[in-house]
Amino acid sequence: MSFIFKRPINYYETDRMGVVHHSNYIRYMEEARTAWLQDINMPFSLLEENNITIPVLGVSCDYKHHVTFGDTIIINLSIKYYNGVRMTVSYDMKDMKSGETVLTGETRHCFTNKDLRPINLKKFNQEFSDNFANLVEENPPE
Repeated sequence: MSFIFKRPINYYETDRMGVVHHSNYIRYMEEARTAWLQDINMPFSLLEENNITIPVLGVSCDYKHHVTFGDTIIINLSIKYYNGVRMTVSYDMKDMKSGETVLTGETRHCFTNKDLRPINLKKFNQEFSDNFANLVEENPPE
């Protein structure tokens, strides 16, 4: 199941050329992920209350087209992979007006306790694990 997040582009996010600076797309991915967790009733605050964190292990993205101040991007987020210990989140960003793909990317995560020790969410909190597992779009081996 995918999640759609809309985000207007602010002037301060653009560079000297008037386009969104490439580093901001990483923030947009995090904003979409945070909104998605809220939407599935598993906000960061609830995870942290249950001694769970989801640090980022890696980020990859391919920039396809630029956007500028005043544009709005649509981010389609989905879970590509989940095994209880690791999770990969996929992002497809489009310019709302033109429909052009702005960026495709992924973030890779693991699950840890508050001491940043890796955990298997299937053993640590089965209910939360089931919630993530039910959202996987595809589950290829990693």
